[in-house]
Amino acid sequence: MGKKPMTALVLGGGGARGALQVGAMRALMEAGLQPGMLVGTSIGAANATFLAIHGFTPDGLAGLTRVWHRAAESDLLPDRYLWITLRALFNRQGGDEADQIRQFFVQQGLEPQMRFGDLVGPRLFLVAADLKAGSTVVFGTDPNHRLLDGVLASCAIPPWVRPLPQDDRLLMDGGVVSNVPIEPALSYGATEIVALDLADPRPVGPGARGFGPFLFQLIHTVQQRQLHLEMDLAAARGVPVHHIKLLPPSPIAVWELERSVALIDRGYALMQEHLAAYPDVGRPPQRRASWWRRLFGPRTLP
Repeated sequence: MGKKPMTALVLGGGGARGALQVGAMRALMEAGLQPGMLVGTSIGAANATFLAIHGFTPDGLAGLTRVWHRAAESDLLPDRYLWITLRALFNRQGGDEADQIRQFFVQQGLEPQMRFGDLVGPRLFLVAADLKAGSTVVFGTDPNHRLLDGVLASCAIPPWVRPLPQDDRLLMDGGVVSNVPIEPALSYGATEIVALDLADPRPVGPGARGFGPFLFQLIHTVQQRQLHLEMDLAAARGVPVHHIKLLPPSPIAVWELERSVALIDRGYALMQEHLAAYPDVGRPPQRRASWWRRLFGPRTLP
């Protein structure tokens, strides 16, 4: 017997660019996608968790849109990141960015006592990195895992949030190990994957020289290599992956939340363009065109 069909919606990391996923998911919902699994890294983990709590529904997405408007008005990721980095390097106190982020999540309805076992919709998996073990940590495998712990670990992006000690682990942003978490989706039963990738290879700012752009390109290269390995793994297992890149019109840094709201409509438009070219993405299997129709001409599906 084959596996039970399970469509996973995989949401990659990208900070402020995560607003693109909100619009893209609205287009996917209108196309008929109803995922049985949500898998997220970093900002993708935050988006996935909100929808797992409130539902992958028009109301759920409308609520997530309002959250992005509130985030754009906040100062969750202040742009004085160089000073924050220096403060962290010299182990100086004085910043409360991590506390602000935690409080923001709680204010949006992510109550500290909520656990994965409380969810009634799609299965939810959140990806973080364990710096001690050099490995991936997936929250959601145990129904007793706390949702807030998973989101905070997956979104622990330096320098704003230092790695989080938890039990015998040291956890940080999941983008270190799986920025587009295809492999975790495969591990927990996905038979089809729709992956929304926020990676942008374009450097932020006018200059392409210096340590900052070099570090950016280095991280991007590592993440792309990891993505290719995970795509190859899916191909080897015979699991189709709809890998969809969502790019803003111009480069946006992960901390530029004030620019994020305008990206929601951009994500919707990009996904509509993709669906026009690949109409089976998100369509329930029983409503997909057969191979015969694909070869010998399109027909309007009922």
